[in-house]
Amino acid sequence: MAAAGAAATAARTPAAAPGMFVSLNSSLTRKTAWPEFARLAARLGYGGADVNLAAARKEGLEATRALFAELNIRPGIVGLPVAFGRDDEAFQAGLPQLDEAARFAAAIGCPRMMAVLPPASQTPKAEFRKILRDRLAAISEILLRSKVRLGLEFLGPLHMRTRLPHEFIWRMGELAEFAAECGPNMGLTLDAWHWHHAGATARDIVAAGKSRIVHVHVSDAAKLPPEEVRDNQRLMPGEGVIDLAAFFQALQKIGYEDAVSPEPLGRIPPEMPPEDAARLGLETTLAVMRKAGVAPVP
Repeated sequence: MAAAGAAATAARTPAAAPGMFVSLNSSLTRKTAWPEFARLAARLGYGGADVNLAAARKEGLEATRALFAELNIRPGIVGLPVAFGRDDEAFQAGLPQLDEAARFAAAIGCPRMMAVLPPASQTPKAEFRKILRDRLAAISEILLRSKVRLGLEFLGPLHMRTRLPHEFIWRMGELAEFAAECGPNMGLTLDAWHWHHAGATARDIVAAGKSRIVHVHVSDAAKLPPEEVRDNQRLMPGEGVIDLAAFFQALQKIGYEDAVSPEPLGRIPPEMPPEDAARLGLETTLAVMRKAGVAPVP
């Protein structure tokens, strides 16, 4: 019966049109709980919603599939439920649940996970690189069973990569090479804000290619000297100095066809209602995409 129910739900799920779509990110709505978060995305006209994996799994597979089918939106991304960048005990504790989480993500139509790569470490770079490569290779093998990809997000600002004794990987090209070493399903979560502050260019996006770009975040930045940049001082897309036209045109050139999630950390006033903030995120993101000549799909 469960298999029949899954087949029926899948049959009701609309086929996704190719192309980028805007996905609601929780940085815009703060504490809006799942599944109302997904309903808000659909109500405002988003093409998708980033998924709170723990909350969605609590609701259940069939309920989550039915929710996306009912709302006619797509899942954007889910977070990797394994703390791979911390101590070995934390890594080993999270690994056993990964296979089930990957199967759930794939079954709801979201064969994509993301995680943040530490930009600095207490451990010398060469040693830390081997530790994380081995851990990510193990993660890659588990995710491959469900054909799930993992996007690692690099962090570009100066204060992030110098707050610990040893800088780690924070340049886009270096991370693309490292991801490829870790597994065929490993790639990047490309955040326009970090892309800008790491000094990356459109050429880096083209060089990475479609197969290595798993997910995209977008926001904007004020013109500040590197030592004054802070992660929670972002702007809405189009309000700052990031060359978002080149960013989106490069994504279009490589044929990127997945979610674009607005993530303007620190930009939303505490008193702004979640619906107003989510609407602002959608409108500003659509505006910069259209200005770049990129037409997002519904």
